[in-house]
Amino acid sequence: MSYFPICVICLLFLVDLVFPKVCSKQDVLEYLNLTRNNEKFTTCRPALDWTHPTIVYFDIYFYGILSMIEKSQIFVPILWMSVSWNNERISWDPKDFCGIKSVILPKEMLWKPDLYINEIAEREDGPLNPYLYISHDGNVKMEDDHKIVSTCTMNVHKFPFDTQKCHITVSSINYSDKEIKLIPASNSSKATQVARESILTKGEWEFLNISVLLQNESYEGQTYDRIKYTISVRRMPLMHFINFQLPILFFLILDLASFFIPDRGEKLCFKVTVLLGISVLLLILNDILPSKSHRCPLIAVYVIVIFSFMLLSLLETILVIYLINMNTEQDAKGIQKSEEHNSDTDNRKTDINNRISDSGVEAPLESLMLKEIYSKESMNDVQLLQLILEELQTIKLTLVPNTLKAKTAQIYWLGMAKCINRVFFAVYLISVSLFLVFIFREWKVE
Repeated sequence: MSYFPICVICLLFLVDLVFPKVCSKQDVLEYLNLTRNNEKFTTCRPALDWTHPTIVYFDIYFYGILSMIEKSQIFVPILWMSVSWNNERISWDPKDFCGIKSVILPKEMLWKPDLYINEIAEREDGPLNPYLYISHDGNVKMEDDHKIVSTCTMNVHKFPFDTQKCHITVSSINYSDKEIKLIPASNSSKATQVARESILTKGEWEFLNISVLLQNESYEGQTYDRIKYTISVRRMPLMHFINFQLPILFFLILDLASFFIPDRGEKLCFKVTVLLGISVLLLILNDILPSKSHRCPLIAVYVIVIFSFMLLSLLETILVIYLINMNTEQDAKGIQKSEEHNSDTDNRKTDINNRISDSGVEAPLESLMLKEIYSKESMNDVQLLQLILEELQTIKLTLVPNTLKAKTAQIYWLGMAKCINRVFFAVYLISVSLFLVFIFREWKVE
């Protein structure tokens, strides 16, 4: 009889060897009494003692940037979120279930922390992971791949050489820190390293780092935990510089070169055309930048100041053309006075001829000296010299002062136009150079 228990044990061992035990994950669920209608697992926080908070570990893996829209200040990253916590109502011994250590359940069968993102601007419409991963010690893990459409307050002061910092803040809606303790699963250095290794798409943005910060906020007398992730990215400015800033610089160079155009009319048309080109670029800039900004963007200052320089250059060209026209009017007045003087001279010559004819000469001649020769028999030398002296005095009183005055006015207005043009060009070139050095230095300063 003493050998009977040993025989039974050996027999059972042989039965286990011949007919091994068959287990399934359904056996685990039946053992735990996990069903869709079991409110004990779905409605209540999984803590046996309600005074003990549920520790929730939250982690974010940054995979890329789909878009950043400056006009509406929208940030669209691709994130992989991992949430894990311990369910004190779930546990089993893997030895009793053929070594099964974990099962996968639909999300509807267990309680989940009510976490949300504060900055979210649009609900996600794509499919999410519908399952939870449960281990034998009660650890529950939930993972989802998200395309987050969130708001981001962008500082475009240094556009397109700007660095943006967008925040993703995660917190619980209903549970205070006495019920749920949020803890970041990764620190800043680890999150940054993982993001750099796994980033898939960046677009026009270069990823810099992620900072992780655990904060507390008070609301209606209760304190709530929240985890704030700050994603820092830097714009790659090459395309914006080539497509926008460089053309404006070319327009400025063309405006400087227009000072060497000799034809004033063509110069004026050329400057107006350059101003119209800058106006088109201003419309493009208005579509890029947000309508409201805390500080005026440097690129707006860049365009407006250059536009103002070109406008002053256009006004200076108009002034120079006006002065040159004043010179032309002086020329016209001088010609008119000369014509009037010639007319007076002709009248005087006619009078002299008449007087000579009255003295006895039959055919009056144009030259006064010849008239003297032909009329010396009837006119004495004193009378002839008196006529010549009267003629010279008339020429001196009328022709010489008017001619000198017209030439002096012409030289004055033309000299003033050239002086204004040269001084303005020098001041214009120096001012533009100093402004460009200043604005590009401001863009480069961090």
